[in-house]
Amino acid sequence: MSPAASKGGGGTTSSIWTPANVVTCVRVVAVPLWLLVAEFSPAAGTGSAWSLGVFLFFVVLSLTDKLDGYLARSRNEVTTFGKFLDPIADKLVVVVALCFLLERGEVSSWVLLVIVAREFLVSGLRMVVASAGTVIAASPLGKGKTAVTMVAISALRSGHGASRGQRLGRVRALGTGPHGRCRGAHGLVGHRLLREVMVLHRWEAIGLVPSIIFDGETLDLCEALVAACRALSVTVGTAESCTGGLVASAVTAIPGSSEAIRGGVVSYAIPVKHEVLGVSNSILDAPGVGAVSSECAAAMAKGARRVLGCDVAVSVTGIAGPGGEEPGKPVGTVWMGLATPNSTSTFPNLFEGDRSEVRARAVKRAVELLVQGVRETAEKN
Repeated sequence: MSPAASKGGGGTTSSIWTPANVVTCVRVVAVPLWLLVAEFSPAAGTGSAWSLGVFLFFVVLSLTDKLDGYLARSRNEVTTFGKFLDPIADKLVVVVALCFLLERGEVSSWVLLVIVAREFLVSGLRMVVASAGTVIAASPLGKGKTAVTMVAISALRSGHGASRGQRLGRVRALGTGPHGRCRGAHGLVGHRLLREVMVLHRWEAIGLVPSIIFDGETLDLCEALVAACRALSVTVGTAESCTGGLVASAVTAIPGSSEAIRGGVVSYAIPVKHEVLGVSNSILDAPGVGAVSSECAAAMAKGARRVLGCDVAVSVTGIAGPGGEEPGKPVGTVWMGLATPNSTSTFPNLFEGDRSEVRARAVKRAVELLVQGVRETAEKN
């Protein structure tokens, strides 16, 4: 979040009852009406008009947030009342819908707890600073999480009319995999979207909002790596080329990582690979070998162990794209090296996706190798 103008930005108005504020008030009043309609919706009867009405009602409630924002901006009407009520109305829509889904067995209680706690803490912070005349606008990530949450809730409601037994069978779906097919594609999309919201909350909670959003498994691996290093008294380091320091960034986002990771070398340029990590020119200049090769990955990992003084080091060197491919080395080719006190191994990878996806997948694989190296080192020493 950063200090910024709120909806409407440029001006103020003395009247409370602006069109934007009227829409916001309608949203607040409509929330309990939606809940009443939803509570009386049939428990069965796939595709029923009533269930469809509940779904459409929620979609309209969600869209009114965009409408009052548009009205405030286009009419240049900003009021203290609107600044106060609009975020509360947004939270009310989400919280009431999640409480309803919790009661119906659609989501787990921890989902509601995390989202509600975060939203109300942020709202409280905004109110405190607003008393001093500063307005904190929602960050792009915050807006994105709200939008994804709304879409996820809509998707969960759009399946229409699964029985209570079917619904209870899906309680474990969120965060544990795509269980429960009775709602079909819409319900599965809803659960997956909510899971991604929770992943963003977890990254934000530990102080990292990366330019490349890693999935929940990457976060789990980073936490497991730090825990293993601390428990086994093993230190790690990184030598990164195409990932540009993302492996070290992901690991150091975990509290307590100072006891695990010694540091990282971002050897993006060829001279840095040679001068800092000690990769020989015979490797870097050899036809068919070069910087993206098993030989280079091995030398980078060994060099990182030497330079950083760590027990285990991983190296990453590859072609993230969109250009840079070479004969026999398409975009997505990434070589990794793992150096331990006992051995040095290399691992070829071919990751699919665009530049961001290739780098994100490379980070996940590199952390997996570090976990493997730490455990092997502890077992052999």
